[in-house]
Amino acid sequence: MGEFLSVKVSIANRTYPLRITAEEQERVLKAAELINKRIRDFEEAYAVKDKQDLLAMAALHYANEAMGQDKSAKQSESFDKEVTDQLDYLTLLVDEYLSKENPSL
Repeated sequence: MGEFLSVKVSIANRTYPLRITAEEQERVLKAAELINKRIRDFEEAYAVKDKQDLLAMAALHYANEAMGQDKSAKQSESFDKEVTDQLDYLTLLVDEYLSKENPSL
């Protein structure tokens, strides 16, 4: 892990000083940009003007999105295991069949 950088990030017109690594800098700045865009989207779509409410709505949006991705990843892992188990079973059946057909194998 590299040295820490002092970076100021602006979210909802407030500045937050952070100490992050150079590797994190691009991702953190992009995340702040996405949050600010989501806040603007909510501000335009709804009659909400309180920045705290808009931040809460943005946080809920991104938490929900992250939970959906986590669920998708778990479902994918479950599917992969099921397919692997089925392939292992089929391989076993083929091996048994071949050994009966040609005992010298």
